[in-house]
Amino acid sequence: MSYPVEHKTVFVLDRGPLFARSCKQSIEYDVMSKTKTPGIIPAAPITKSMWTCNVETMIEYMQIVFDIFPAKRTIRVVVGDETLNEWQQKDQNIQQVMLALGQVGPPGPKAKEDENVIRGLTQAVQVLCDPTPLQQEEDQDLLQNKGRIICLTTVKSESQMRAYEECVSDAILQHNQLAEDSDSLLPISHCELVLIHITPVGDETKITERLSREISPYLNGEVHVTQSGKFLYNKLIQLVQMHYGLSSTTVTGIPMKEEQNASSSANYDVELLHPSAAHDDLMKSAHSDGLVIASKEGLPTESVTLKWCTPKSNIVELQYCTCAARITPVDVNSRPSSCLTNFLLSGRAVMLEQPRKSGTKVISHMLASHGGEIFIHAINTARSLLEDPPSISEGCGGRVTDYRINDFKEFMKENRLAPALPDMLSTGINYLDRAKTHLERMSRFWPLVIGETIIFNMASHIDPLPTIIVKEKLDDEDVLECQKAIYHVVGMESRNEPLPTSSAGTRGKGPKRDEQYKQMWAELENLIRAHADSSPQHQRVLECLLKCKKPSDDVKSSPSSTKEEKQEINTDQNYAWKELDRFQKMTEKEKQEMNKSEGGPSSVKKSRLSTDDTQFKSKAGASNLLSLWTDRIKSVHSKRHVEFSGRAQSDGNQAELYQNLNKQLQENSGMDVSTPPQKGMGIQKKM
Repeated sequence: MSYPVEHKTVFVLDRGPLFARSCKQSIEYDVMSKTKTPGIIPAAPITKSMWTCNVETMIEYMQIVFDIFPAKRTIRVVVGDETLNEWQQKDQNIQQVMLALGQVGPPGPKAKEDENVIRGLTQAVQVLCDPTPLQQEEDQDLLQNKGRIICLTTVKSESQMRAYEECVSDAILQHNQLAEDSDSLLPISHCELVLIHITPVGDETKITERLSREISPYLNGEVHVTQSGKFLYNKLIQLVQMHYGLSSTTVTGIPMKEEQNASSSANYDVELLHPSAAHDDLMKSAHSDGLVIASKEGLPTESVTLKWCTPKSNIVELQYCTCAARITPVDVNSRPSSCLTNFLLSGRAVMLEQPRKSGTKVISHMLASHGGEIFIHAINTARSLLEDPPSISEGCGGRVTDYRINDFKEFMKENRLAPALPDMLSTGINYLDRAKTHLERMSRFWPLVIGETIIFNMASHIDPLPTIIVKEKLDDEDVLECQKAIYHVVGMESRNEPLPTSSAGTRGKGPKRDEQYKQMWAELENLIRAHADSSPQHQRVLECLLKCKKPSDDVKSSPSSTKEEKQEINTDQNYAWKELDRFQKMTEKEKQEMNKSEGGPSSVKKSRLSTDDTQFKSKAGASNLLSLWTDRIKSVHSKRHVEFSGRAQSDGNQAELYQNLNKQLQENSGMDVSTPPQKGMGIQKKM
């Protein structure tokens, strides 16, 4: 178990003689001096000592932590060798620390300067080794002990500051060695040292601030420089927000009656501190601009301003809240803060809205008390989960209304993950990677919008091609089914059947039928090409598609073709398409008779010749679609490259590869091999 660093904090107060000096910040207390009445001598100004300022600012730090994180964040105070309180909950309160500080007393003018700080830092390390009540409930072997040390001191040089850091680093190493042999001590796994160098108001210093840096594997250190008085207060309030992840909210426009005149009222502002989680939803909102302002209490931090709404006497309905966090006022003793807390503790709730110049009122937060503690509630300003889900047209894609929602449901069902069985884990197969590969293959080509696809709108015509083509491996039967689907689309185009295209977002009649088929063929090719490299069977499906694709597209896409070549291709292919159309219009009886006459179903199906059979044969040189297509491919390929001389014989004879073979045999053996021997006769030797 690992507790955060802020779980344990130790304050080390420097009780040296320098803190007995004045902080040099006067306190306004003489009311008569403000009236400037003649004849009255103003009283001399008074100031606090630096020790008093240190104690007051430390108490403010502790009060904020105890109010927001009761029983979860603990703080102890060390002065010299003395520890003023313990980790137990009965000692984690302001009263206990104030009584102990009263017994210690202020520093004397003759106290030693360095020894009390070094002893205090060593004692702080020892205190961090003691477990808190929450840590005692955990397993000590698995516990990571972390903490923070905040030292309020003043130094003369940078070397003295480094000496304090080395003192803490050495003390951690020594106490970790002692903790290994002890059952009651915890070794320190990580510690943050915050050294705050304080000077009187108006004095200059030669010490520079330093950001957090690693001093040792167990220690990080940082140095802050500030003046005493209100400057020290602002510094510690800024640090407490950084250390505990706090944010500020300023409630503006609080109506409050004047103390001198009860019949009149004025609006006041109260600044509150709380965990930053209460502002998470607010900062994500599109209307968060202009809400962040500078702190009205003079702190060097920013605050979110929210406007007071006229409260009801009782809030009986439940509010849908996303977060609830404790709050504490920045200025606890001010009259506006006191009136607000008393109002909330009486059982009432205050609604807070975002200040907007125009538009509807947006109530984003609520202040209410529970069990004597005040909470700020973050109210959900977006659509509630308890309401109906939003329309998909209101999503990031704009007002798109033709998403393939039903198809996506089926896609999700087909790609659901299931837990692996125990015997499957022992096989050594990474099922998660296999599932990712399957999902990638299924989504290579998947249009999101109905208007962007044609083939998925005509599923009844091309099924089961989209389902089969996404498989990892195909067999011969799958390839045959895909080819049948492609041939069916070819028949649709030959009959000029309309395609089921979507008219969403288009005006007029839309694209022509030829353009629709061109888009359909291009989309079908993209689908099959996305899976063509999966196996040789996938490649066969792609080759079938390219053969059956409308030839005009290929002709337009090949600028190297000559005019005569295009005319020849168009002539043969147009005649082939006519024959295919004629075959599609045949009755079943005619098709059976044609197959029977051509040698049965095993032979290539031939289209029945019409009355112009002689003309067709003389022009195409074939009597079926397959031979026409083969001749067309040969004709196109023959014009694209120089034919191999062995196949370029016009008379159909094979080329003689070894022309000098006969001559060599005749010279070596004396045989006459000019003519092949007849059957039953041997080779005659030349005499």
